[in-house]
This record gives sequence, C-alpha cells and structure tokens, in this order.
Amino acid sequence: MIDMALPYHHGALREALVQATESLLAERGAEGFSLREVARRAGVSPAAPAYHFGDAAGLLTAVASSGFEALTRALEAGDASGGGDPMAALRGQGVAYVQFALRHPGRFRLMFRQGKLHAEATLVQHAGAAHAVLARGVCRGFGLATVEQLGEPHWNAVAALWSLVHGYAHLAIAGKFEPYAAEAGLEAFVQRSLGPILDASLRGLFGAPGAASKRPRRRG
Repeated sequence: MIDMALPYHHGALREALVQATESLLAERGAEGFSLREVARRAGVSPAAPAYHFGDAAGLLTAVASSGFEALTRALEAGDASGGGDPMAALRGQGVAYVQFALRHPGRFRLMFRQGKLHAEATLVQHAGAAHAVLARGVCRGFGLATVEQLGEPHWNAVAALWSLVHGYAHLAIAGKFEPYAAEAGLEAFVQRSLGPILDASLRGLFGAPGAASKRPRRRG
C-alpha cells in the first residue's frame, strides 16, 4: 500500500495536485514541470501524483482537460452576456477567452501543448466543446439555423476569430503588451484595446452591427 501521508480525501487530493500543477506551470512552464515538485507543493508524498494520474503526462492531461472545461464555461458566460445580439455575444466570447488566459496562464499554455499530453478521449471532448461554443456563435452571426450549414467561408470566420483572441492572449501573457500598457498596467490595456479590436474584426467578417439579424435565415 502506498502511504500518501495526506489529510485529503480522494477528490480533494486530485484537486490539490491540479492546483499545484497550475502554480508550477505558471512559474516554470511545461519544461520545468516535475511530479516531485508538484507533490512537494501539495504537501503529499512523491508517490501520490503517479498513483492518481499514472505519469507526468497523465497529470498534465487532466489539468488541460479541466482547463478546457473551465474555458467552455467562460465562453458560454461571455456568449450569454451578449443577450440576443450575435455580435455582442461573439465579442463577449472573445473577451472571456483572453480573460481566461490572463487568469490561468500556466494552464492556458499547457492546453495547447499537445506533445506534452496524452491523446485521451476526455481531453478531445472538452476541447471540442469549447470550440463548439465559438462555432455556434459564428453560426448565429451569419444568420444560419444550424452549425451543419456552416460552409468554408463561415469556418474561415471561426478560424479568424479564434486566431485573433488566441494570438492576443499569448502575446498578453508573454508580456509583449507591456510597452503599450505603460503605467496603467496590462489589465487596463487589455480592457481598453481588446473590445475595439474585436469590434473591428467582427465588422469586417459580418458587416455593420445588426446586419446579421436582418439576414434571412437559411433552412437546411
């Protein structure tokens, strides 16, 4: 029997290891990750992470999978903030995406480091759920009834919007916007700049505000 030397019950232990992993990733990145250091930060025996997750990649995969779950919830909340306006909903998604990255930089970087992760069905499922929120938003933006009606130009819009917020998020957490932020700080710069950038991109992709709601809805 492995002595975990823990005050945790099973679920609390897993969460403690996930939180310790995210903290370590934020400080050192995936290259500086080790199961032993995660165990030390969580206050458990070195055997505990391997016992629960199999190996380092197993723990990292679990962290990435839960990250996509959290990102999906954030995107859904951002989408809902737009009410019935498709453009406002997409804008809300974009802001939520970047805010998630700023709040969880270590986890966010890991989520897209496929070489460090197991190709588990749960991870693929949760990543797909996050992507589906954006796809549904673009579907509404074009006035389409179902995602199945999205054609190549529509998927290009999905790719464009994802690339915009993903690239912006990576630049932000890498500190590349600090020269622009000046004394106001990064958070203030993001709040000031991201909305107008998204608005301009949405106008380019979908036309003037309200245009989407005026388009006739295509039927399958």
